[in-house]
Amino acid sequence: MARDVIAILDFGSSDNSGIARAVRKAGVYSEIIVHDTTLAELKNIPGLKGLIYNGGPNRAFEGQELIADPDVLAWDIPKLAVGCPFTVSGVNAPSWNSREREMIDSFIDEAQITRNWSMEGFIEDQIAALRAQIGDKKVLLALSGGVDSSVVAALLLRAIGDQLTCVHVNHGLLRKGEPEQVIRVFKQEMGANLIYVDAVDRFLNKLAGVSDPEKKRKIIGAEFIRVFEEEARKLSDITFLGQGTIYPDILESGTKTAKNIKSHHNVGGLPEDLKFELVEPLKQLFKDEVRAVGEALGLPHSMVYRQPFPGPGLGVRCVGAITRERLEQVRESDAILREEFANAHLDQTVWQYFTIVPDIRSTGVRNHERCWERPVIIRAVNTQDAITASIEEIPYAILHKITNRIVNEVPGVNRVLYDLSPKPVATIEWE
Repeated sequence: MARDVIAILDFGSSDNSGIARAVRKAGVYSEIIVHDTTLAELKNIPGLKGLIYNGGPNRAFEGQELIADPDVLAWDIPKLAVGCPFTVSGVNAPSWNSREREMIDSFIDEAQITRNWSMEGFIEDQIAALRAQIGDKKVLLALSGGVDSSVVAALLLRAIGDQLTCVHVNHGLLRKGEPEQVIRVFKQEMGANLIYVDAVDRFLNKLAGVSDPEKKRKIIGAEFIRVFEEEARKLSDITFLGQGTIYPDILESGTKTAKNIKSHHNVGGLPEDLKFELVEPLKQLFKDEVRAVGEALGLPHSMVYRQPFPGPGLGVRCVGAITRERLEQVRESDAILREEFANAHLDQTVWQYFTIVPDIRSTGVRNHERCWERPVIIRAVNTQDAITASIEEIPYAILHKITNRIVNEVPGVNRVLYDLSPKPVATIEWE
């Protein structure tokens, strides 16, 4: 289905995603593109009906000022400037925050841009695009059971049916009881063609002694691909690899006007000799849009609003070199946190919550004797797009109960800490 598009030219603003999401919520598809995109390239964007110049404190990137293309400035297309050091068609550039988003609606109406972006329309477009891309070939999908891979699976099942084979890899970095849950939900309840792979020892041996977070992510991502290649060789005619890449993954992995925040295993960690063509039907979407697509596809609410979980799993919450002991401390403390949040109904109001165990120890007292044990750090945040995040204020009575359970039920833990750092400057995950 043809749709009108507004392109957001990134001149170093930290509000790109906020503006893009506001445009989409107003019913128009938006996409963030680099500031120096040429006029010819812009004219090749199907349905482009308007430009938003979005400036910010990072207008000077790596010592060079970001300059607006004079040909694009002179182009006769509706334009809006936000936070830029110049004006567009004589219009001043107010800051994004000072206008609480009414300028978007006014711009859309004045430019006579059609509001034809919806999740139902997206599903229709993606099913057609998937069928055109895949044809009669077969797709292998990494099905972790998280929101992104679940929605990808639902889209692919709708589009190509039994041409899809799902592979669930237990790399030893999953949450407590998760492999069993994935098998039950997807194989038994959804009827997916699911292959289960126990690769715990394989992954943990590869990660032994590796403390650098970027190296860990890339090892996990590359090893995932190797597992899929091995499974593909057991099958016939696998051509495509399905992935749950979403828009924030791409933005955080680095753009021309923003340095890399962290590599995502499905963006920066893929090996150069990848044998598959990628299928990434969600790469245009923010997280809240992915959830909306999941509900529109009829997935269970509990699945669509499941706790977000990073691709590298508990590997990025076992800070430093991963050991089996600390991995179990993360897994067990996380299970306690999730249970107590559910008991207090915080699982309905907090977007993401988990525990971290860093590679440090501190002195404590246990059974009237000195102990030398590890801390568990609790993180609980709220966000809409994973680009920014605020800290959830948890009642002390609940924190006390969680603390008491963790220090008494998780071996080798003598402290519980609460992380109060928002994003930015911190990221949601510790690695």
